[in-house]
Amino acid sequence: MDVKSCRTCGRLFNYLSGQPICPACKKKLENKFIEVRDYIRENDSATMQQIADDNEVSVKQLKQWVREERLTFTEKSPVGIECESCGAMIRTGRFCEKCKNNMATNLKEMYAMPVVEHDTSSKKRDKDRMRFLDKA
Repeated sequence: MDVKSCRTCGRLFNYLSGQPICPACKKKLENKFIEVRDYIRENDSATMQQIADDNEVSVKQLKQWVREERLTFTEKSPVGIECESCGAMIRTGRFCEKCKNNMATNLKEMYAMPVVEHDTSSKKRDKDRMRFLDKA
């Protein structure tokens, strides 16, 4: 186990994985997330800065929750973040649908089994034969 100090409060804790914050700060952050989620449901036309100011949370944290797909905005909401690939405005996640489809296609092509053509000609067969020297 790794012992680290919490990024938020400075207390020491046993670090397992994820963000380097203690369990108490994780619980506070989760409660803040629930508060923000409920605020967005009630005020679906609020801007990112307005959400951050009203809930006392940073815009960076809001964007992280959106990238993690924990927060999603409605179509009539003015809030959006940029696709990490093409820069198009999206409501949640890291990539737009077009970029997700392109990546999926590229991944399928990369892992596709290559087609191996077998040469059955006699030249190839003769080339690979074992040969013996004559003792004369």
